[in-house]
Amino acid sequence: MAEHELVIRAGRVVDGTGAPARTADVAVDGGLVTEVGRVSGRGRREVDADGALVIPGFVDIHSHYDGQATWDSELAPSSSHGVTTVVMGNCGVGFAPVHEHDHERLIELMEGVEDIPGAALHEGLSWEWSDFAAYLNALEARPHDIDLAAQVPHGALRLHVMGERGAAREAATPDDIAEMGRLAAEAVEAGALGFTTSRTRNHRTSRGEFTPTLTAEADELVGIAEAVGTTGRGVLQVVSDFVDLDAEFAMLRTMVERSGRPLSVSLAASPAASGHWRRILEHIEEAAADGLEMRAQVAPRPVGIILGLDCTLNPFMTTRVWRDLADRPLAEKVARLHRPETREALLAEMGEARAEGLLGGRLIGRFDLLFELDDPPDYEPDPASSLEARAARRGVGPAELALDILCADGGRGLLYLPFLNWVDGSLDAVGEMLAHPRTVPGLADGGAHVGTICDGSFPTTLLTLWGRDRERGRLPLEDLVRMQCHDTARAVGLEDRGVLAPGYRGDVVVIDFDHLTARRPYVVHDLPAGGRRLLQDAEGYLHTFVAGVEIRAGGEATGEYPGRLVRGPRPAPTGGAAPGTDAGAA
Repeated sequence: MAEHELVIRAGRVVDGTGAPARTADVAVDGGLVTEVGRVSGRGRREVDADGALVIPGFVDIHSHYDGQATWDSELAPSSSHGVTTVVMGNCGVGFAPVHEHDHERLIELMEGVEDIPGAALHEGLSWEWSDFAAYLNALEARPHDIDLAAQVPHGALRLHVMGERGAAREAATPDDIAEMGRLAAEAVEAGALGFTTSRTRNHRTSRGEFTPTLTAEADELVGIAEAVGTTGRGVLQVVSDFVDLDAEFAMLRTMVERSGRPLSVSLAASPAASGHWRRILEHIEEAAADGLEMRAQVAPRPVGIILGLDCTLNPFMTTRVWRDLADRPLAEKVARLHRPETREALLAEMGEARAEGLLGGRLIGRFDLLFELDDPPDYEPDPASSLEARAARRGVGPAELALDILCADGGRGLLYLPFLNWVDGSLDAVGEMLAHPRTVPGLADGGAHVGTICDGSFPTTLLTLWGRDRERGRLPLEDLVRMQCHDTARAVGLEDRGVLAPGYRGDVVVIDFDHLTARRPYVVHDLPAGGRRLLQDAEGYLHTFVAGVEIRAGGEATGEYPGRLVRGPRPAPTGGAAPGTDAGAA
C-alpha cells in the first residue's frame, strides 16, 4: 500500500538553500514536501529521477500576467520554464482598483507600457471588479497551472483617486495621498503582496503619454509606503531612471525607513551609462548597512528586443512599402516581399529607421546591434556576427540581409537586439550583478511585451548560461538555484516555498540538466480577439510539479491546474528539519 502521494527517486537534489547537491529521494503529500533523503515508503506515483537534477520550482517575482490570468488558466511562457509561482502587478501597472470610466485608460497604459494588444485586453478582461479585493476574487475563481500573487499598482491607484489630474501627472494633494494610501493598505490586507510604481520615461501609454506615476513626488510615494507599513506586511517595488541618483535613493530610503517594508528596484547595465549600475548597488549596500531592507532585481541575460515580420517591430516598419503590407496576413507579406519590385522599393526607401515611443524602437535601424536569432538563441552574441558585420563580409547591404533573414521559414525568421546588460559585446556585468549579495534574479516580464520580448525563459538561461555553458564567470549551480527559488521567494515574503525540505510547498522540477535548452521563440495568435504573442519552449524539463501535481511532462502541459492565488506573505514551515541538513543521502 502506498505511503506517499508522490516520490521522486534518486535524483541529484539541489534543495534551494545553497547546500551542495546530493543524491536523494523527495516525497510529497498533501501539497507539501514530507521527506527528503532515503524515502522507504512507496509512492502512489513514483518518478525515476536517476541522473536528473531535482530542484524546487522557480519563483518569478517580476511578471505581468495581470490580464492574462483573468482569462487563461495556463500562465505560459513562465510555466514552460520550471516556474511554479509568479508575482504580477509590477511597474505600477495593473487593472485594479478601477472606476468603470477608467477601463480604457488602464488598457492604454498596459498596452503601451507592456506591449499587450489593446484588442485582446478589451475582449479578455471581464471587469467584474472595481476594488482590488474583488480583482483578487476574480483571479481566485479561475484555476491556474501555477501559483500566482498580485501587487497593487500605483498607476491604477492614481487614476482611481485623482482622475484626469492623476493622468496629467499633477501633484497629489494630502487628501489624494491619504486616499491612495488607504486603498493600498486595503489591497494589502485583502492579499496583495505589496505596492509597485514606475518612474521611467520608457513607460508610456499607447497614446504616447508618460505613465501617470512618472513624476509623483516624494510625499506621495512615502505616504503610500507608510500606509502599507501600517499593515505590518507587504513589499515595495520601483522601476526608475535614476536620473538624479542621490536624490532618488534618498527618497527610496525614506520609503523604507517610514514604512518598515522591504523595497526592490530594477537594475540593468546600460552601454550609455557605464558603471551606473555599480553606483546603484553601492547605495543599496549603504542602506543595508543601516538596517534598511533593499534589493535589486537583475536579468540573467540582455534585456533584448525581438524583431520579426509578425512582431511589433522590424527594421522596415517606418517605410511606406511596409505600411501598405502591415495589416496583411503573414503569408501574403512574405509573398509580396519576395517580388523583386517590392523588395527593391522597400530597400530603396530605407533610411535611418526609428520607431519613436516604442520600447527599443529607436534602435531598429542599428544593424551593428542586430543579430539573427537562431535556434537555440545565442543571448551573448559576438559583435562580429551582427548583421552589419556579416553584410560587410558578404558585400551586401545590412538591410538586404535583414530582409532575407526575416522572410526565411515562411516569414518566421527573427532578429535580436540586445540593448541593456550586453556591454562591449559581453555579459560580464550581468555576472557581477548576479553574484552580488543584495540582488535577486528578476525582470522576466512573463505575460508582457508579447510582440517584442520573450523573457519568461530567464530561469532557464540562468541555469544554462551561468551554470553550464559560459566559459568564464560561471556561478555554482547550487547558488543559482538558491537565487531563483529561495531568495526570490523570500524577497516577496513567500517563505513557504523555494526549498526542498519537509513542510515546504511541494513545487518540484525534474530536469535533464545536460540537455536543458531554451528554444527559439515563435509567434502564436491565441490571445483574445486573435491577439498575437511570443512563446518559447524548452527542452530538458522532464517533470514540473505544483503542490505535488504534475502540470508539465516532457515539455507538454498535462491539463492539470493545481495553481492557486497566494494572498499575502507566507511564513516558513515550523517543526521540520532544517533545510539542507537532512541526513541519509540515498
